[in-house]
Amino acid sequence: MAGAIASRMSFSSLKRKQPKTFTVRIATMDAEMEFSCEVKWKGKDLFDLVCRTLGLRETWFFGLQYTIKDTVAWLKMDKKVLDHDVPTEEPKTFHFLAKFYPENAEEELVQEITQHLFFLQVKKQILDEKIFCPPEASVLLASYAVQAKYGDYDPNVHKRGFLAQEELLPKRVINLYQMTPEMWEERITAWYAEHRGRARDEAEMEYLKIAQDLEMYGVNYFAIRNKKGTELLLGVDALGLHIYDPDNRLTPKISFPWNEIRNISYSDKEFTIKPLDKKIDVFKFNSSKLRVNKLILQLCIGNHDLFMRRRKADSLEVQQMKAQAREEKARKQMERQCLAREKQMREEAERTRDELERRLMQLKEEATMANEALMRSEETADLLAEKAQITEEEAKLLAQKAAEAEQEMQRIKATAIRTEEEKRLMEQKVLEAEMLALKMAEESERRAKEADQLKQDLQEARESERRAKQKLLEITSKSSYTQSMNSSTTALPSDLPSFNLISESLSFDFKDTDMKRLSMEIEKEKVEYMEKSKHLQEQLNELKTEIEALKLKERETALDILHNENSSRGNSKHNTIKKVS
Repeated sequence: MAGAIASRMSFSSLKRKQPKTFTVRIATMDAEMEFSCEVKWKGKDLFDLVCRTLGLRETWFFGLQYTIKDTVAWLKMDKKVLDHDVPTEEPKTFHFLAKFYPENAEEELVQEITQHLFFLQVKKQILDEKIFCPPEASVLLASYAVQAKYGDYDPNVHKRGFLAQEELLPKRVINLYQMTPEMWEERITAWYAEHRGRARDEAEMEYLKIAQDLEMYGVNYFAIRNKKGTELLLGVDALGLHIYDPDNRLTPKISFPWNEIRNISYSDKEFTIKPLDKKIDVFKFNSSKLRVNKLILQLCIGNHDLFMRRRKADSLEVQQMKAQAREEKARKQMERQCLAREKQMREEAERTRDELERRLMQLKEEATMANEALMRSEETADLLAEKAQITEEEAKLLAQKAAEAEQEMQRIKATAIRTEEEKRLMEQKVLEAEMLALKMAEESERRAKEADQLKQDLQEARESERRAKQKLLEITSKSSYTQSMNSSTTALPSDLPSFNLISESLSFDFKDTDMKRLSMEIEKEKVEYMEKSKHLQEQLNELKTEIEALKLKERETALDILHNENSSRGNSKHNTIKKVS
């Protein structure tokens, strides 16, 4: 009895010691994960767990987002998860998203997973029209998205209609032109075919390099009022703070770069921006909710920290990550070159094999035709021989009859005819017999000539038969040689290096010479990039001109009109910010 009580007590004590947990669902741009978290966990504990699961090291760009009362909020790292205003029901859902954007994606985004998450998020924002994108740039971005998903263009695989189920263009762009889905696909595919050789990460980076120059890229907008009560929009991004008209999110009226801001503060709903230059007036504005003020301050602090961090030397961790990324990039480039060589060798071997197979089939057809000709020659020779034999027998028979007629004539001549009538009749019979004998002789001579001609034809037929046999022997010898060549060539691909690369063959020792060579390649890539950029701009202008005639002017949005005005003035995102700073 005492033992049973002790066991129950120990079980209850163990049960009490188990920490209380709750379930969390984390949604990334392309996946969902569920975790069991302890009640005491802070935001950082959950955030670190998600980053470890994803293999993400560039954590400073990201955060866990949730929605409370129609307002976006971010999980605070130093606050318990359950102390946030999150719904009580489980699982509690958070979205793992980019909270801060880089100024230059190519220089700042090191890990491939970081690039991929940014690509998916920016692509969704463009398709959802949260980032304005002009039509011609939308087509170019769509072509890079297709390259990232499908790899190199292959006309035998990527046939007409293969993009029918893909969402690649904003609905605003589709509605703006009198163009069918097939026409859009044709233009996207034309650019997609030019991206041949780009890996997924390269295509995604090209997408981000184009997208980061769009005016609304990376900007968080908030409705505010200035001291006079005028409704405005505040934009917070990687470059600074920007003030917009509510109807124009493309061109800011005023900009405050981070390096020109001395202090940002808020009291209740009033926000104050103090410029570094004391001669410039302090800018004050009000927002609708205290919660929004807190979010604005979070974004300001995070973006300012990253702005200053970019202008300092990289930390040891970032240096290590960049070095690893360079090595990984070089390794992948070597892999791709090796695979390209193998692919080329396989294609050449396959072409050679196909050519030999075609030649073998041709020789087989020639052999079949020669064999048929031989059979026909043999049949003709047999027929001619038979006909010659019959003609010869007929000639013999005629000669025999002629001899018999001659004998009969001699017998008749020798017979004495007493009466004149009998003599006349006999002479007539003799004359008839002579004429018959003459005809018999002529027929015999004709038959003899015909027999000679048939013998000559027979000899020619046999000569043709001999030549046909000789040609068949030659073709047969060629076929055996071709088969031996074909068997050796067909076996060639199995001897080629496999696509399954051994890790030992891909280990690299990066010496000073390698790094110098790599830096030279980078310089070369920069020059090529400038040339490609010029070519790209020309292509964009060509596409814009091409589809301009199909545009429905009455469907243009306010942002379309503003963008066209900015383009006609030669204004871009960066020079506009410089002008209004």
